[in-house]
Amino acid sequence: MRIIYKLTIGIIALTAITHNITAQDQLKTKASAEQFAKMDDAKWKCQFKNKSDWEKQWFLDGKLAKVSSDKNGIVFHAGPTPASDADHSVLWTKKSFEGDIKIEYDFVRLDSLDRFVDIIYIQAQGSGVEGFDKDIALWSDKRTVPAMKHYFNNMNTLHISYAAYENSATEINPHYIRGRRYMPEWGKGLEGTDLVPEYLNPMIFEPGVKYHFTFIKRDKELIFKVENPEGKEEFFYFSAEKFPAIEKGRIGLRQMSARKAMYDNIRIYTEKQ
Repeated sequence: MRIIYKLTIGIIALTAITHNITAQDQLKTKASAEQFAKMDDAKWKCQFKNKSDWEKQWFLDGKLAKVSSDKNGIVFHAGPTPASDADHSVLWTKKSFEGDIKIEYDFVRLDSLDRFVDIIYIQAQGSGVEGFDKDIALWSDKRTVPAMKHYFNNMNTLHISYAAYENSATEINPHYIRGRRYMPEWGKGLEGTDLVPEYLNPMIFEPGVKYHFTFIKRDKELIFKVENPEGKEEFFYFSAEKFPAIEKGRIGLRQMSARKAMYDNIRIYTEKQ
């Protein structure tokens, strides 16, 4: 009986794993030019164009970061000390955006680290509980040290990490592209916030190379298109179906400690009514 019981449990576990892999693979079929075109089929209205003086349109979390700007873009250096909460940084748009949204910019890595991550926050608002108003600008003082916990514990937002690496002690760290939907009301930190699917060992973002990024959020779907200088495109699709919809909020560009990048030709669109 025990042998049969163990075999049954093993089959159930294997079936669950296989089902999960199949579901992930099915969703990955949506990481395509066809799905992108479907989600881009809207009358977008440009609501934001980056200007030469970054402080007119953005505000900064993180006192150790350095930001400069020119006619089109922003050069953004997080604080220099690796693995230091005080050296993390986030640039937030002063403007909030409502409804379906499209974000695009050119991205150039200015570091060559194989640790830490860059993140885009899409439509972030505070949890709304006392001390963490939905308007995140009202509690910026609580993020002068921009530890990750201040964000996933206190904000509702979508998150996509890219040029991202696991922080293991191995000589070669695996890299990934991953989505999340922060759920502060759950009180579980990052647990259970992963969007599906995840992309392990995707394309590498080479330092000094200009990539064009486009992110589209429509209802509970996200797609991320990357185009390299030769015109080759790659797509990364995410489903947020199991989470409440994100309707409104600011856009944030997060760089973990010691990361550096240039963000150029930034445009943000909402669907024209």
